[in-house]
Amino acid sequence: MTLFIDMLSFTFMQRAIVVGLLISLCAALLGVSLVLKRYAMIGTGLSHVGFAAMVIAGVVDIAPLPVAMVVVIATAFLLLRLNESNKINGDSAVALISTSGLAIGVIVMGLTTGITLHICNILFGSVFAMTRMDMYLSIALSAVVIVLFVLFYKQLFAVTYDETFAKATGTKVEIYKSLLALLTAVTVVLGMRMMGALLITSLTLFPALSAMRICKRFLSVVIGAAVIAVVCFFAGMTFSFGFDLPPGASVVAANLIVFMLCSGAALVKRGG
Repeated sequence: MTLFIDMLSFTFMQRAIVVGLLISLCAALLGVSLVLKRYAMIGTGLSHVGFAAMVIAGVVDIAPLPVAMVVVIATAFLLLRLNESNKINGDSAVALISTSGLAIGVIVMGLTTGITLHICNILFGSVFAMTRMDMYLSIALSAVVIVLFVLFYKQLFAVTYDETFAKATGTKVEIYKSLLALLTAVTVVLGMRMMGALLITSLTLFPALSAMRICKRFLSVVIGAAVIAVVCFFAGMTFSFGFDLPPGASVVAANLIVFMLCSGAALVKRGG
């Protein structure tokens, strides 16, 4: 408790916790649909493109978050179209976009000042990188993501489980797939400031997989993933602050531990 109170005494930690909790919640809610539709690695492709966008924005000295938001949203729709065209399958499209984004970012770094602390913050995340304006923007956009997910929960559920049946019942599948891509892109960009381009995918992946080990119904998996995401974020940030470790990696470690515990519980239940 003393450690937690000490952590909250710092303004930058207060910002990080508020934003991180909201982003973790958004990522967990969307992660269930992404995992079930085998889009789990889309976050990696989008984050690597976001890395390139932030590097370029830093070089030309403009606000990186708005630039990355526009570029990553456009990339999310591009990935969706590539996947639907059947010319390039989903995994190949993500790999293509992912490696291209990283390559562009590294080339821009090489043409300018090379690897700097700022670049490391983009790759691995930093609580110090969160400005007051970033916090306000993240809170507003996270609230929008959560509200839209709740409002269109039934449609996203239908699209996640059976697109063909959803179309037959009159659901505008393309619109809701685009909505899922949009919300994912927004969440990835917001989470990059905290988790970094290399670790942000863990927020959509681990809570969903952990919840699926112990829950069966879609709604219970969504709620379980949200709870796991919030708990793991708190645990990871507290551990990071107490032992002076990178926050992104600490949150991932907490998620990994919970995933292992849930997997063990599932094995015990199955064996019993």
